[in-house]
Amino acid sequence: MPTRSDSDRYGSSRRHNLLGVPVHRAVFLTSATAILLLVIAGAVVPDRLQAGAEIVQDAISENLGWFYLLSMNVFLILALYLIFSRYGSVRLGGEDERPEFSSWGWFSMLFAAGTGVGLLFYGVAEPVSFFADPPFGEAETEEAASDALVHSYFHWGLHGWSMYGLVGLALCYFCYNRGLPLTIRSAFMPLLGKKKVEGPIGNGIDAMAAVGTLIGVAVSLGLGVRQINTGLEHAYGIHDNLAVQIGLIAGITAVALVSVLSGLAKGIQQLSKLALLIGAALVVYVLLFGPTAFVFNAMLQSLGNYINEVPSRGTFTEAFSAPDAESWQNDWTLFYFAWWISWSPFVGLFIARVSRGRTLRQYLLGVLLVPTLASVVWLTVMGGSALYRELFEAAGLVDIVEDEPELAFFLFLDHFQLPEWVVTTSMTLMIATVAIFFITSSDSGSLIIDIITSGGDPHPPKTTRVFWATSEGVVASILLTAGGLEALQAVATISGLPFVVILLFMCAGLYLGLRRNENGKDGQASS
Repeated sequence: MPTRSDSDRYGSSRRHNLLGVPVHRAVFLTSATAILLLVIAGAVVPDRLQAGAEIVQDAISENLGWFYLLSMNVFLILALYLIFSRYGSVRLGGEDERPEFSSWGWFSMLFAAGTGVGLLFYGVAEPVSFFADPPFGEAETEEAASDALVHSYFHWGLHGWSMYGLVGLALCYFCYNRGLPLTIRSAFMPLLGKKKVEGPIGNGIDAMAAVGTLIGVAVSLGLGVRQINTGLEHAYGIHDNLAVQIGLIAGITAVALVSVLSGLAKGIQQLSKLALLIGAALVVYVLLFGPTAFVFNAMLQSLGNYINEVPSRGTFTEAFSAPDAESWQNDWTLFYFAWWISWSPFVGLFIARVSRGRTLRQYLLGVLLVPTLASVVWLTVMGGSALYRELFEAAGLVDIVEDEPELAFFLFLDHFQLPEWVVTTSMTLMIATVAIFFITSSDSGSLIIDIITSGGDPHPPKTTRVFWATSEGVVASILLTAGGLEALQAVATISGLPFVVILLFMCAGLYLGLRRNENGKDGQASS
């Protein structure tokens, strides 16, 4: 393994003092300026920003949706190839490196960073929505219910995690095996060479990653706060309004700052474990007091259908639908994949930060299978139980999900005929889980942005980590105040288009770097 000193790896060509803090000045200032402009637009002219973003989003979906799908399939195929290839035995960090975190701690951080708030938000709402409005077939039937779970697995399964895994693998390999900084640009070294990677092109790549990460985290935190507020109103009568939501953001951001300052192992890992334990308790609770046999039957059947239909789901483009018809695929699958892509710098870099010491094969198998299976369990227990109530008990969740998806889980718990204190306790656990995932997303996101904007230093200064963690809370608050959350969600989706191109080149750089290293050559192209 290369043994470059920090002063060499993060030398004067990459890092400079900005107000006494060591950062990569070009990347930091570009990222901060771009975020400031987007926030101003969201606060001052939210309607125009939202309208313009939706026009661009629609144009991308209608004309380039196939490109998103093709790219996601490429990521999955490459990940599977690397698992079974001769490169699978390559140890990330060198032959003598050993994992920094236990398998349990590693798995919990993978799950919390990559799915967290989103899966909690959509765990009940998404399958019920697909049941009410399927991409094909008749709505609200047994077939629609079965297909709803398969589609949910598809959106939260192997395709997205293969992309996260490859981004993390590229960063981990080039940093810990080739001695390059822990930034997105490092994966381009075999393709572009040192001069271009350390110049404006590399700066632009890293700045784009930092901006996309902060916007993605802020939007997701906004969704999380809405769900927390909805749960508090439903369980305790606390009003669902903007003032409460901003107060929640302030409080949770303060806790996130404590987590940031306490360090990765003390903060993120412990919170991730706690969130996973609470989530597991909720799963066991619903499984025991819900339609247990139905859930196991649905999981086995739907998982088999998902595995069987991965190729067809991954290539379904609605090509023969009427041009002016509303596109289910654009509204759901393309949105999901673009959203996953916009989060890839955050999750991929975070995975790289915590994954050294494992072999390439162990790493990819863990990243692909563990979060996917955890998502399958959560979606089947929560979403499957909700579908059971819709099919056989007319629970009425369909109408609720259409108007207030964040309320779906709490109303779902109401249907359990248990003592009020038990239901209230369960709702409190759910609210706490959302809050903890909120915190882990905030402190993980701030760490990743700080690594990128400090030139790839895996141990960036705490001053700037506090700045980015605070910025995430401020951005989320401003967007909620201005009503521009949906517009920025569209902007995050749009940002997926240029970044998917970057990801494809990253994959090419990763393969080229592995091949050169396997042949005993220098993994860096000449400038």
